[in-house]
Amino acid sequence: MRRDYIVCEKEIEFKVNGATYKTRVYPWDTLLDTLREKLHLTGTKKSCEEGECGACTVILDGKAVCSCLVLAIETNGHEITTIEGLAVESNFHPIQDAFVDNGGVQCGFCTPGMIMSSKALLDEKPSANEDDIKDAIGGNFCRCTGYVKIIESIKAAQAISRR
Repeated sequence: MRRDYIVCEKEIEFKVNGATYKTRVYPWDTLLDTLREKLHLTGTKKSCEEGECGACTVILDGKAVCSCLVLAIETNGHEITTIEGLAVESNFHPIQDAFVDNGGVQCGFCTPGMIMSSKALLDEKPSANEDDIKDAIGGNFCRCTGYVKIIESIKAAQAISRR
């Protein structure tokens, strides 16, 4: 017995880095793939595709999420910030500057996810302590460092934002 399935794309509209986008997605398209392949925002890294590494972390309505675990269709009407949305013109965001200035960047693959997790934390809890920082980046895996420089970078960004 043959069964034909009709797979329909659906148009969604969402805000990414302050701009409104309309695009068509399949029911199984992830936010990660939509950002990278349809919007060409490749700063969000594709790695494990299982929500284990945090390389694809973006901010969805103020919360850090692994974009590989979010279906694009679920983001209809929502607001997303990617690593590309942090810099203003040619000026890095203070968190990005702090990562560069404090050695929080090694190979750089995990860095966008680390920065996005850090930004979500500091937006929600500007006076976060070291345990809060460790919890916030607990879902972000770095193969290059012992996390010391990353935590120092987040603390430095926190100090800058308090000024």
